[in-house]
Amino acid sequence: MNMLKTTMLLAALTALFMALGFTIGGTGGAMIALVVAAGMNLFTFWNADSIVLRMHGAREVDAQNCPEFVGLVAGLARRANLPMPRVYIIDSEHPNAFATGRNPENAAVAATTGLLAILNRDEIEGVMAHELAHVRNRDTLIMTMTATIAGAISMLANFGMFFGAGRRDGGQVLATILAVFVAPFAAMIVQMAISRAREYGADRGGAEISGKPQALASALAKLANGAARIPNPVVERNPAAAALYIVPGMKRGGDSLFATHPATENRIAHLEAIANEMGVPSPSPNFAALSERRGSISSVPRTRRRSSALDPNGRG
Repeated sequence: MNMLKTTMLLAALTALFMALGFTIGGTGGAMIALVVAAGMNLFTFWNADSIVLRMHGAREVDAQNCPEFVGLVAGLARRANLPMPRVYIIDSEHPNAFATGRNPENAAVAATTGLLAILNRDEIEGVMAHELAHVRNRDTLIMTMTATIAGAISMLANFGMFFGAGRRDGGQVLATILAVFVAPFAAMIVQMAISRAREYGADRGGAEISGKPQALASALAKLANGAARIPNPVVERNPAAAALYIVPGMKRGGDSLFATHPATENRIAHLEAIANEMGVPSPSPNFAALSERRGSISSVPRTRRRSSALDPNGRG
């Protein structure tokens, strides 16, 4: 059912792309948009991992140059009955992580140095288990494809604004103006609907793989706090990429229709319920607030911040 819903939402994105093409260029524009959308989907299917990793300037690490982090991922992959994914580090203060790849056999997981510097080992394990759950659920391809098409709709809308503005036909101009505003807005809603639904599923999968739902909840609180404070240059250049991360790549609030992720407090409550199902003692009622204070980046000068045991740069 979840796959059917996702397929329908992806089809809706493609339809939006075609509708915008029709508004700008008539039947010919719609056909060109269909061909472009099909080409993007095919290209993204085969190159999803390299697209995202190159976008972030990620560098691959192995058991020789980053033994603890790679070993942690390897252990989680065995528990999840998954092939060992490629492991990447992103040199960025922004604390976040993501998974990518068209299938489990061609998957990659990545974490920023900012994430590795503020989380303890159990929390890092919870985060990477969450990313492996995305791989196991085959979310990574869909999320990358929706981000690609949503970004293309926005670019086509910008083109349409200039293209339509020169038309003398008032009705055509009005239709074009409506399209360039409505289409990106609708694309954003579809993309976010896909992302929010899948984050809850990956949280559950991550808790099951790691066996540490509380550690994942603590990590989410710290990461959400840090990600809201430290800019993410990738998302600033391409807002559609925000849906790829474990927490939003930019500051935002509330669990609304316009959010790329469920509200962190709701995800923590969901993980608390999972902990009860698993027989793990529930954290205290003020767990989220305590986790956020302990994970606050701004409260400790960066030169004095204690580094994680898995921080490849060993920053102190």
